[in-house]
Amino acid sequence: MNPQVPIEYGNYYHIFNKGINGSNIFYNDDNYLHFIRLYEKHIEPISETYAWVLLKNHFHLLIRIKEQNEIMDKYPNNSYSNNKMLYSYFSDFFNAYAQAINKSIGRTGSLFQHPFKRKLIKSESYFRNLVIYIHQNPQRHKFTDNFRNYKWSSYNTILSDKPTRMNRDLVMKWFENRENFIFSNNIEIDSSDSEIYIE
Repeated sequence: MNPQVPIEYGNYYHIFNKGINGSNIFYNDDNYLHFIRLYEKHIEPISETYAWVLLKNHFHLLIRIKEQNEIMDKYPNNSYSNNKMLYSYFSDFFNAYAQAINKSIGRTGSLFQHPFKRKLIKSESYFRNLVIYIHQNPQRHKFTDNFRNYKWSSYNTILSDKPTRMNRDLVMKWFENRENFIFSNNIEIDSSDSEIYIE
């Protein structure tokens, strides 16, 4: 087994995981919304989000871990602890969600595969291709006939003018403009590409 890359300040990551043994992790709209609420609580204070998608049995996130001083500024009353490992914020997030799902449907045990998967993003091309890969994922896995209409994805949030917690401006900067973002997302990504490929 290949060792997981460490979670470190200032780095960009593709974070992804699926239900244990391929089982579902979302059962209804309330589950998706609760996942987002817990993400806002546990992960947003330490990260910036650029793309995401939630599917019935797995999810993908494209984020940057903030620098330590950026994180400290987000925590009121100096409640941020620089002794807490960054990995622990994700563990707390996934554990809180798993506990809520287990309670709601009367199941026990792990919900997600362990450890959660992550890949370090080192290039502009990986960043751009990963945004497209994430947005096309619902159609690739046949959860929808048209990824543009999929509800639990950042695609339409990026195109919208409505306020968002995401760093929409940087995504647009990487794609140069709105028109090129739409055009690029219409080009099917080769998911077997070594840079994008995941298990």
